[in-house]
Amino acid sequence: MKEFRLEELEAERLAHDGAYLQFLRERHMSVGLYAINRGTADPQQPHKQDEVYFVVSGRGAITVGNEATAVARGSVVYVPAGTPHRFHHITEDLRVMVVFAPPEG
Repeated sequence: MKEFRLEELEAERLAHDGAYLQFLRERHMSVGLYAINRGTADPQQPHKQDEVYFVVSGRGAITVGNEATAVARGSVVYVPAGTPHRFHHITEDLRVMVVFAPPEG
């Protein structure tokens, strides 16, 4: 079993001075914590993997392909591999758990 605490993951992400921290990598998936602060642009490009986003905290919007929706704590969004997507209109710092399948790069 592997167990993680959000506070510890956020501290580790900050210590490495990055927006993304991959904290689990297995044969068929990887999981990370993604941080996008209010007023910051999301520089993502389409990924080769399917993704599931789970919003842990914050508030904003996401566009996937041609569809946009508001997101906040508890939102879950699926993004098919190769689909353009980005978070935007971030009004509260977002912390998002990201699951990639298969594992990211």
